[in-house]
Amino acid sequence: MKKILLPALLLVSALALTGCGNKAKANESVETVKIAYLPITHSLAVLEEANQLQAANENINVELVKYGSWPELLDALNSGQVDGASVLIELAMKSKEEGVGIKAVALGHKDGNVIVVSNDVKDGADLKGKTIAIPHRQSSHNILVNLALEENGLSIDDINVVELAPTEMPSALAAGTIDGYCVAEPFGAMGVSIGAGKVLYESKELWEDSACCALVLTDKFIDERADVAKEYVAAYKDAGNSLDETEAKNIAKEYLNQKDDVLDISLQWISYDDLELTEDVYESLVEKVKAYGLSDNPPAYEDFVLSDF
Repeated sequence: MKKILLPALLLVSALALTGCGNKAKANESVETVKIAYLPITHSLAVLEEANQLQAANENINVELVKYGSWPELLDALNSGQVDGASVLIELAMKSKEEGVGIKAVALGHKDGNVIVVSNDVKDGADLKGKTIAIPHRQSSHNILVNLALEENGLSIDDINVVELAPTEMPSALAAGTIDGYCVAEPFGAMGVSIGAGKVLYESKELWEDSACCALVLTDKFIDERADVAKEYVAAYKDAGNSLDETEAKNIAKEYLNQKDDVLDISLQWISYDDLELTEDVYESLVEKVKAYGLSDNPPAYEDFVLSDF
């Protein structure tokens, strides 16, 4: 009996070792891509792609790295701690202008911003003398506030602009320390949901298909792992196209820890299909960046946007 069992045990052991070897080899072929994001609805295409690739057991594993503020995320991107990020496009443009090796490869979303004001603000003309918060001077939110003022014969000099952390804006509006704000979602929807304010403008009313966030990759990642970068970007665009309102809400509930009513309001204002960053869209952005004093010398399309991915 022992003579029979010994060969059998040796065979089982050999098969087990072979199996382990194949698994290790398979794991070695998986490419990890580190992507930075903030927990906002503007990052949902990045989050959706990570889930899709994991479910499909593809050769790319997306390691999502969450940050709590734009400065933290930008520091990680600019210093090469991550391979890419979903980031305010104006911040990325400024980094490129300062010599950081990054490229924008797609939009993060289209539209998806609102200007929320206190309930006693009657209309756009009533913004004069009011205090309006934005998350960062280098943002489409800054541009949208300028466009809203221009729409009503006002300029940025007619209001008091303050920079405020997005998470603080709904409570600041409720407390009356600011009169309105424009910021990434879902924080606009939160202000509406708690009754602190109302929507004065949706971004599409001021700037249709406005550029706000972009998917940005480091030159190092693109140069050293070009095939992986191309595959990642293609999957990202596919993920955006699959984000209808139902799927967007599902992924938002998984990652953003927001109430249903907030997400229901917020997701009415945003879309993720066709995230190509075209030259027309970029030139429209550059025009506004210059006009409203965000930058005198933004990077040229061919230097900053990788359009053939």
